[in-house]
Amino acid sequence: MTQTTKTFLALMALGTLIACETVQGAGRDMSNAGQTITAESQEVQDEL
Repeated sequence: MTQTTKTFLALMALGTLIACETVQGAGRDMSNAGQTITAESQEVQDEL
């Protein structure tokens, strides 16, 4: 395996890990937003 191929594979693996972490973080953000919306709507329903 050439040095170029090894470097390419290492960069691809790193890119995959970074993408997974980014998607996971976005999922947590959306989950938190959903929980906030749920809590706020529950408060409004309780006031009615």
